[in-house]
Amino acid sequence: MSRLQVVSGKGGTGKTTVAAALALALATEGKRTLLVEVEGRQGIAQLFETEALPYEERKIAVAPGGGEVYALAIDPELALLDYLQMFYKLGSAGRALKKLGAIDFATTIAPGLRDVLLTGKACEAVRRKERSGRFAYDYVVMDAPPTGRITRFLNVNDEVAGLAKIGPIHNQAQAVMRVLKSPETAVHLVTLLEEMPVQETVDGIAELRSARLPVGRIIVNMVRPEVLDETDLELLRSVPRSTVARSLSSAGLGGARRGGHAERLVDPLLTQAEEYAERYTLEHDQRAVLAELGLPLHELPLFAEGMDLAGLYALARELREQGVS
Repeated sequence: MSRLQVVSGKGGTGKTTVAAALALALATEGKRTLLVEVEGRQGIAQLFETEALPYEERKIAVAPGGGEVYALAIDPELALLDYLQMFYKLGSAGRALKKLGAIDFATTIAPGLRDVLLTGKACEAVRRKERSGRFAYDYVVMDAPPTGRITRFLNVNDEVAGLAKIGPIHNQAQAVMRVLKSPETAVHLVTLLEEMPVQETVDGIAELRSARLPVGRIIVNMVRPEVLDETDLELLRSVPRSTVARSLSSAGLGGARRGGHAERLVDPLLTQAEEYAERYTLEHDQRAVLAELGLPLHELPLFAEGMDLAGLYALARELREQGVS
């Protein structure tokens, strides 16, 4: 299992939820996982029902078996100050640059610099070791930008490396790319069984492969339970309306006479069945599209009541049972 797990997906697919559940799943049985947020939305803090994450690694959850999940919200400005201190020893001068707005200026004239700082911080956590020689984290999970931006976000380090032929910036970009384009990294895409998210997933995987970035798994989120199978739906298409009414009546749902309660239930029920049949066909077709991509495919259930901390642990359990961790 790759030590850097990058999670992306079209907006609205629940990629942050999946990233959080994956971090919990990977931390099971005594492992230590770092969950990294790069978009400044504080979605991780909301999911774990904790206060807003600072720019420091903080333990936010304990996984089954005693594992630990830490979280970090990466601030590009503070990451740049870290970078300046690490390579140029600017100290208080770096803080002065922030007050003068020089940091915003730097990331504006070199847009790739912002992304190299974000990805660089995550890669540093992947490589970091304790005095004992053990890795500080067994896994790092990144809640990354949406599918439409993920390839540029991960590959922008090449651009920075091209701008700076020598020196610390060049070396940093090259070090980051060595991690991102290695077996240490896997980029997972989250989708729904709907046409637009699936198509964006297909396009995203093609872009990642073209950039030689390592694609991991496809995770289908918010899958609704199967109420009827193909045999049931075929039966509904062929059974006469009067037979449905008699069946309702025999089930104690009103008389079968014309205009009776059972009779009035037939049309709404058949309408619902038709709508379900359309959805069933659509989801079946989208599964076939995803299967053609030749990647491991996993499905996570829809929680009709919404996602809470208990649901997050349940999703982590699902991921482990499906062999994702």
